[in-house]
Amino acid sequence: MYKNSSVFIAACLGIFLFGISLITLGSVATDLKLKYQLTGTEAGTLFSILPVGILCGSLIFGPVCDRYGYKLLLLSACVAMFAGFEGIAFSQSLFILKISIFIFGLGGGIINGSTNAVVAHITENNKGANLSLLGVFFGIGSLGMPLILAMLAKIFTSLQVVAIVGILTLIVGLFYASIQFPPAKQHELAAKSQVKNLLRPVLLLIALFLFFQSSLEAIINNWTTTYLVTRGVMSESLALYALSIHITGMVAMRLLTGSLLRPVSHILIIWISLALVAIGVLLMLVTGMKGVVFAGLFFSGAGLAGGFPIMLGFVGDRFPSLSGTAFSLVFTVALIGNMLINYLMGIVVDKYGVEHLITASLVQAAIMSILFLLISKRLFHPQK
Repeated sequence: MYKNSSVFIAACLGIFLFGISLITLGSVATDLKLKYQLTGTEAGTLFSILPVGILCGSLIFGPVCDRYGYKLLLLSACVAMFAGFEGIAFSQSLFILKISIFIFGLGGGIINGSTNAVVAHITENNKGANLSLLGVFFGIGSLGMPLILAMLAKIFTSLQVVAIVGILTLIVGLFYASIQFPPAKQHELAAKSQVKNLLRPVLLLIALFLFFQSSLEAIINNWTTTYLVTRGVMSESLALYALSIHITGMVAMRLLTGSLLRPVSHILIIWISLALVAIGVLLMLVTGMKGVVFAGLFFSGAGLAGGFPIMLGFVGDRFPSLSGTAFSLVFTVALIGNMLINYLMGIVVDKYGVEHLITASLVQAAIMSILFLLISKRLFHPQK
């Protein structure tokens, strides 16, 4: 028999690893470019492999955990991430490095989806709050990797630190092997009628909402530093610090949602979050005052905190018998949004300038508001 506390701890450890995995390539980018003598284009191609791996992992995890359960899937993901970490650290061939990055992303995508799905599985009430607490550990992982690299810079190279973190994934895998997880929900292949049930308008609307949520997170994370430096707001080192404030805002809001704000309606939290995103982005226009820009980044991070955990909570509540497969669908759509809009933002920046980051962010926040209005209406009318 599984214990909810043990499963929740296991999920937190997994999402912590995923947070580390997303930041790892950026953290070791310079060393990899020097080691393999990569041009800027070659480095860009290399880094584009990671989201492809994560996308594949997101497609796989849902149907597998619904049909076979979580334990073997999570163990396999840990092994994949370990192989990816060690391959990045020690490979001497560019081809092996690319394979390692893909396997690394595949394991990360499975970990991300499965940990969210298992927390939704073990939570009867207020799934969004527990998923928000889970998201706190993702933020800690994202913030932690650059800090670890900085602390150990005088002792190890960044690639050696990657190898050490890889060993951590095996330790987490051993913990997974030692505990029980919830059983599979589908003892037989899901009936066609159940799969068709996933194509309800509310799930498709949630998937579209997360399409723009994920892409908005991506363009802020990827283009804010360039925006602040190009517009002369602050130096590059200070801009990187400012970006960490954005992530801190996200972590703080998720912590609040999972604790003090538990009694508050998740519908209200999303509306407040969308308002915070708009306020935060608009404050970034006040380029003459660094403190105001810092506040804007904190608000925008706080505003983006609720999207994934609360929406996934809605999905888990509405599709309990096939929640893993439903999570796979929305994660896949979200990742496509992340990749597509970030690519389009690159074109906009090249042609029209990075100042359009503000316009793009506000447009996406407006679209998310319209989508959430439609979602909230359907949440109060289950027949839809």
